[in-house]
Amino acid sequence: MIRIGIVGLGFMGRIHYLAALRLRGAKVVAICSRDAKKLAGDWTKTRGNFGPEPGHVDLTDIRTYDSLDAMLADPNIDLIDICNTTDQHPATAIAALQAGKHVLVEKAISLLPGQADAMLAAAKSSGKLLMVAHVLPFFPEFAFAAETIRSGKYGKLLGAHFKRIIAKPNWSAEIGDSSKTGGPAIDLHVHDTHFIGLVCGVPRAVFSTGVIEHNGAVSYLTTQYLYGPGGPSVTCSSGALSMPGRPFAHGFEIYLERATLLYDSGGVALTLLTADGRSEAPQLVGGGDPISAFAAEIQTAVDSVSSGRESDLLSGKLARDALVMCYRECESVKTGREVAI
Repeated sequence: MIRIGIVGLGFMGRIHYLAALRLRGAKVVAICSRDAKKLAGDWTKTRGNFGPEPGHVDLTDIRTYDSLDAMLADPNIDLIDICNTTDQHPATAIAALQAGKHVLVEKAISLLPGQADAMLAAAKSSGKLLMVAHVLPFFPEFAFAAETIRSGKYGKLLGAHFKRIIAKPNWSAEIGDSSKTGGPAIDLHVHDTHFIGLVCGVPRAVFSTGVIEHNGAVSYLTTQYLYGPGGPSVTCSSGALSMPGRPFAHGFEIYLERATLLYDSGGVALTLLTADGRSEAPQLVGGGDPISAFAAEIQTAVDSVSSGRESDLLSGKLARDALVMCYRECESVKTGREVAI
C-alpha cells in the first residue's frame, strides 16, 4: 500500500484528494495546510472550474499537519503529492526528496527552468522519483491521440494544430496572479508544450506571436514549432484573452500519413478519419468525468513508486523541457524573432 500525503488544499488539492479515493493499492493518509479550517474538514472555499461543489470532508482517518517539516518527518508516508502554488513547488519538492519521499508535483514543475533543474538534481541525489502531474495525456481524447501517434498505426505524424482557450480565471486570485503561476503562457500553455513534447518531440526552435499584458506576462500566443526539414508541421494557439463567459475549450487536428484526428471540447467529439474515407468515433475509456483523468494520473504515479520505474507520461525531464518551451515562446513574442530551444 502506497501512503500519500497531500500538500496544499486549494482547488487542485481537493481534486487530487477526490481522485485518490479511486486508487488501487494506495490511499491518502495525511494532508498539510496552513489553513486551520481546511485541516478541520471545511473545504467550502476550494471551488474551481470543474468537479463537485466543495463542502465538508470527514478527515477522521487522515493525519493533519500545519507544517511541511512535520509532515516530512512522518515515516508512514511514501509519496508527497504537491498541490500548492507553482512558486512554492521547488522548495516543497526538494525538501520532500531530501526527506526520502517520492514526489508527485502538480504542473507546472516550477516557475523557472533553473528551479526545475535543481529539482531534477535533488531527485537524482536522493534516488527518489520526481514525477510531474501533467494530466492532459490522461484525458481520453488526448490519451487516444498519443497512443495513435506513438504506435505508428497510421504512419508518421505530418502535422498538427492544438488549441487551449479560456477567459481569464476569476475564481481564484492565485491562479490569476502571474507572479505565482507565470501567467497564461506558462500555467495554461504548459499543458500544450508538454503534450507536443510527448508526441512530437521537442522542436529545435519556436516562432511565436502574441499579446503582452501591462505586467509583462504573455496572455495569448500562437506558435510554430520548428523541427527542421522532414519534421512535422506543428502549431498551437493558447491563452486567456477572451471576455468573461467564453467557456474553456481545447482540442486538436492531427494529420498522420493515413489518418486524421479531430477533436474540440467545444463541440466536436473525437473523430478518426481514415484513408479509405471512413469516419468513426473511437471508443474512449474514462468518459467525460475529469476526475477520472486525475485518478489515472495519480494511479500511474503510484504504480511508478511500486515498480521503481518512472512513467514517461510523468517525466520530470519532459516537464522541464515543456517549461523551457513556454519561456522560449514568450521570448519570441517579445522579440519578434525565431528562438532556439
